[in-house]
Amino acid sequence: MLEKFPLTQYVSEDGKLLDDTAKEMMNPDTLKHFYEKMLRARMMDKKCTNLQRQGRIGTYVQYEGQEAAQVGSALAIEEGDWMFPTYRDHAATMTFGHSLRSLLLYWVGRIEGGIPPEGKNIFPPAVPIASQLLHATGVAWAEKKKNSDRVSLVYFGDGATSEGDFHEGLNFASVFKAPVVFFNQNNGYAISVPMEKQMNSKTIAQKGLSYDIPGIRIDGNDIVAVYMETKKAVERARNGGGPTLIEAVTWRYGAHTTADDPSKYRDQSESELRRGTTDPLLRLEKYMKNEQFWSEEWFQAIEQQISNEINTALAEMQDFPEADIDNVFDNVFEKPTWTLEEQREHHNSIKRGQKS
Repeated sequence: MLEKFPLTQYVSEDGKLLDDTAKEMMNPDTLKHFYEKMLRARMMDKKCTNLQRQGRIGTYVQYEGQEAAQVGSALAIEEGDWMFPTYRDHAATMTFGHSLRSLLLYWVGRIEGGIPPEGKNIFPPAVPIASQLLHATGVAWAEKKKNSDRVSLVYFGDGATSEGDFHEGLNFASVFKAPVVFFNQNNGYAISVPMEKQMNSKTIAQKGLSYDIPGIRIDGNDIVAVYMETKKAVERARNGGGPTLIEAVTWRYGAHTTADDPSKYRDQSESELRRGTTDPLLRLEKYMKNEQFWSEEWFQAIEQQISNEINTALAEMQDFPEADIDNVFDNVFEKPTWTLEEQREHHNSIKRGQKS
């Protein structure tokens, strides 16, 4: 099945262009924009990891190594389109419009962290695995019924393809030709379970065959391939062609979360090897240097600019009051159930006891 779903690349690991159809869009301004967005995402990820180690935010979900997959796909949708992230896709959400302050607020338990800027259609991060595929499909179908040209882009990992919601989402989208792009980031592991132990399929892209949905495999560390192929899928959906399943083959360097130890189930030397070969930022840097688009002065300037932006966002987050645990009981149901009310009363009785 691998030969039927070959890995699409536009730029090789050594920074050489492999597909001339991308040449027109690969101008200095566009590539610098791509690189800046990926660098911003990586620096934010490293900052959040350090903050968690210092006890300044809660358990954090890392994505370092997956920047091209998230940034390239997020850049392929338009204002007014819909984004449905998982708990790991903050590189995508910050690229599409979420502020860094909001992202930090999310990781300290503030409900404001899940609220997108005015006019940005970004759903709150989905923690239940694969549930967001149904949300994305439903919204896409609603947009189609309204005769709009808005598209849904939904993210999920390889483990999500073993959930029933994945199959229900693809089947529904196929039947109703919903304008949705299913974007899978396949980093080879569903937490500790390698892909070959959770499915017999050789690819995730081939799973679209069951629902007559086009499935493609792309090099998820090649931002040009991610952008170009996601853009094609988005435009196909926008023009009435229905859904597409994209498998972006990538690798995450770090743990599943900061509470996880990946050395228990995979050889971490693989990550160090990949940093020097398949890294998404390094690949684009090599191409830009080959084309004389790169300058150290430019790099240092954007690095300092991003650092300043992150530090400002951190200061703004720290100015917020601590999260109110009472918010846990609100906004779950329109009318609270008796079980929630019972839990709230129990919580309040503890608080009263502490005050007395």
